[in-house]
This record gives sequence, C-alpha cells and structure tokens, in this order.
Amino acid sequence: MPNQNNIVISKKDFDAVIFDLDGVVTKTMSTHAAAWKKVFDEFLAQYNDSDKAVKPFNIETDYMIYVDGKPRLEGINSFLKSRNIHLPQGDPHDAPGFTSIHAIGNLKNGYFLEQIKKQGVEVYPGTLEFIRKLKAQGIKTGIISSSKNCALILDSAGLAEMFEVRVDGVDLTKLNIRGKPAPDMFLEAARQMKATPSRAVVIEDAVSGVEAAKAGKFGLVIGIARLDNKAKLLQYGAHVVVTDAAEIVVSAQQGAKQKPPELASALEKFDEIKKSAHFKTIAVFLDYDGTLTPIVDTPDKAILPAQTRDVLAQLSQKCVVGIISGRDMQNVKNLVGIDSLIYAGSHGFEMTGPREFKESSSRGMAFLPSLDQAQKELEKSIGHIKGVLVERKKFAIAVHYRLVNPMHVPEIEYAVDKVNSQHQDLRKAYGKKVFELQPNIDWHKGKALLYLLEALGLDKENVLPIYIGDDVTDEDAFRALTGKGIGIVVWDKPFPTAAIYSLSNTDEVRDLLSMLIPICGGAHE
Repeated sequence: MPNQNNIVISKKDFDAVIFDLDGVVTKTMSTHAAAWKKVFDEFLAQYNDSDKAVKPFNIETDYMIYVDGKPRLEGINSFLKSRNIHLPQGDPHDAPGFTSIHAIGNLKNGYFLEQIKKQGVEVYPGTLEFIRKLKAQGIKTGIISSSKNCALILDSAGLAEMFEVRVDGVDLTKLNIRGKPAPDMFLEAARQMKATPSRAVVIEDAVSGVEAAKAGKFGLVIGIARLDNKAKLLQYGAHVVVTDAAEIVVSAQQGAKQKPPELASALEKFDEIKKSAHFKTIAVFLDYDGTLTPIVDTPDKAILPAQTRDVLAQLSQKCVVGIISGRDMQNVKNLVGIDSLIYAGSHGFEMTGPREFKESSSRGMAFLPSLDQAQKELEKSIGHIKGVLVERKKFAIAVHYRLVNPMHVPEIEYAVDKVNSQHQDLRKAYGKKVFELQPNIDWHKGKALLYLLEALGLDKENVLPIYIGDDVTDEDAFRALTGKGIGIVVWDKPFPTAAIYSLSNTDEVRDLLSMLIPICGGAHE
C-alpha cells in the first residue's frame, strides 16, 4: 500500500481506475447542492405555511450528510426523515412539484438541468490530466454516478469518450442495485471492465463513496479532500487522501519512456523521422475525423479537403497508406475516395483494400444477427422520441441524442441498456452525444493496426509504421507501436499521450504527409 507521500499507480499493479463523477471529475457538486437547496427551500416554505416551522436546508451540513453521492430518491427520503416529514413515494411520471418523493425528484432534476444548460460543466484540470496519463499507459477507466444525468454531464464537459464504462443512476434502476455506501456500483463497473476489485483503484471525494469502495475490497481507495474532510475520508475507508488527482503518479510501463506532454513537433523534428526511416519501408496509418478533417458538429460535414486527398493519393503510390476509423468502413471509403488505400472501419471490425488486401469483414460477421435484432428493438422502443436517431453501421448501432430534449436522455439510455442486457455478445460504448452497441470482443485500433501490419507482410524490422491520430481511442494504436514505430498525436494543446511527436492541426498533418512522399520506399539520402 502506498504511503501518503508516494502514491503511484502502474499497469503492473492495477488494471483499472474507477472515478466518482461529482467532486472528483466535474465541478458539479455546487450545481447539485444549489438545485437541492432551491427545491427543498421551496418545499419547506410551503410546508411551514401549514405546519410548525422546520429548519431550512443547509448546504454546508445537510448536503454532505443527506444527499451527496446517494440516488436521488434516497437523498430526498433521507433529508425529509431528518425533519420528521413523510411523503408518499409516488410514481416516476409524477409532475414536478411537492406531492410525492418522485415529484420533488423531478423538480430538482429540472432545476439541475437548467443550471447545466446555462453554465455548462467545469472539469478539474488535475483529474483530466490524470485520466489521460492512465489512458496513455493502457489502464482502463470507468466512472460511477448516482445521477441519471451522467451522460449529459459528460457530454457537456467534453468527456464522453474518456471512460470505457459508466455505471449511473439509470443502471441503479435497470439492474436494481444499491447506491453508496453499498459497493454495488463500483463492483458493477469493475465487472464490466473485467477487472478484479483487488486490481482496481477507486477515487472518491464522498465519505459514502470511500465506505463503499472499502466494502468492495478494492485494491486502492484514494480520497480527494475537496472540503477539508481528510480525516473523515481516512476514517471511513480511504487508504490515502490527496487534495487533487494531480498528486497521484502514473508509472510508465517497463520499457516505455515517460514522455512530457510538450512533445516536439513532427515537422520540426522531421530529420529525426527521416533518420529512423533510413533503409526502411514506411507504412502510414491515420485516423479520419480530427486528423485528416477538422472536428465538426455533425459527421456528414467532415469533408476531406481536395488538397489533402491529392497528397494521400500521391503517398499511396509510394507506400502503404491506411485509415483506421470509428466510422463505418464504406462511409469513410466514400469520404476519402481513393481506391489505393487500406480502409479499416468500425475501429477495425471491417477492413478492405486494393490488390493484395481484399478481405476482411469476417471478424464481425458472427455478430450481425444480434445487431440486426438489437436495431429492431431499439427502433421500436425509442423511435417515437423526437430528435433521436438510430444509425445502423455494419458492425455497430449508434443511438444519437444530440437533438433530443435532455429530460428524455435517461429514458433513451435505459432502453439501450435493456437491449444490451438481452444481447450479451454486444457491448455498450460511448461517443459525443451517442450511445453505441458494438461486438463484445477485446478489439480496438491498436489491435487492428497490428493485424494490418501482419496481414500486409509489414510486421518486419525493415518497416517503419507511422500512426497519426487525435482521439483517446488512438492511444491504443500509439501504444501498439511502442518500440517498433512512430506515434504522432494531433492536438491543439498538450496532454499526456503514448505518442512521441505532435502536430497542431489537420493542415500540419497534410504537410507531414507531403514531406514523407520523397522518403517512402526504402533508402534515401
């Protein structure tokens, strides 16, 4: 167990880290507290008119004791019980108001969503950098929250793709599991990540959270004392306590260098790349969105610039060029429109290419019957909701909710979870305002890249593979090339990554590809 001054997490010791949402990742605790105070003060004002005076809700004391970290209805019951007030449970569809526990919960949720819409969601910078360090080392990340608004909060904070697994208030209802201080949510997150609790870390800011993690017998429980509650966190189960996640060290894997975030530009260090490629054959693989085209509001607007297409076409005449994308293979192939490239769609579940590489949809073929049935079930259950889009890719189903009223998102997530539970060979994944069902196998861009290198006869010492990407899903590909190739990240500001060079934007990607054309194909001066 680490001491208080030396908290180190390594891939050798741990497979996964599970975060609480409010107070650990996002600064939504104050937003929740303000919404609770508003609804309880309004309720008590009405209650006091018809009965004896009752002490009002106090954020500094009542919030942490009665509602923080608990499922919404449990928090309401807990607070009202402290004031000797009893209300009927009611029905989940009760109109927002004060007639029942559910009515109060729906009113509070409305107030909370109003504030999120007005103010957005702020993220703790130290936690975000810590998460990226974990991703760079291949340590899985999951998140738990008693809130049914977890998806909306992560979307608003730009964190939708940072966690492989979420267990939230929707899951509490669907799975009929207990909230904190019971360990159920943490254990479910570990189960979904296929991590034993003894090899998983929990990071919590609430007393009920560290108590839950201790009960779940997790290998390391780290408390974050945002509210000067270090003693309480230690008392209830934290092994160590910090004031910010930036204090936690992520150790590099053996043989991998711990690189500073400020990576050198691949353009400025092109002579180094050229030297690495001396007497070698270059193979170039790239992501599409954010790498070849800028990130846009909707996928259909990600149009490849004509100049970039020309450079790709020229480069593909000199060396192997492949695109590995989360998009459907045919979609990305149509967008690029160059027959001489290798295309790997759906993160590599389907692949195609010219001449020597014609195949490969086989890896996902066995999942097509489940995907077909799941598509029908989703269209039937949520097709009536205004703004929802059920997009069928060949090897995935994407449920878009960008245009949906935020109040309906928990209902959509519940439907996706229910369909997922009926198709155990599929897994739930996340994107920007989208839930996705994919084949449930251990497969990602890194494994797709290694498969392509082998299938193309490029898994050799005299080949220098280069991978360029901008997304958290590209970290798997960067790690796959450790010791055998070059990973280049596209970013607008530095963050921890397994890449070894950087580029600032899609224009610089095109410039680098142009510079590679003369040195492809082996020996060069």
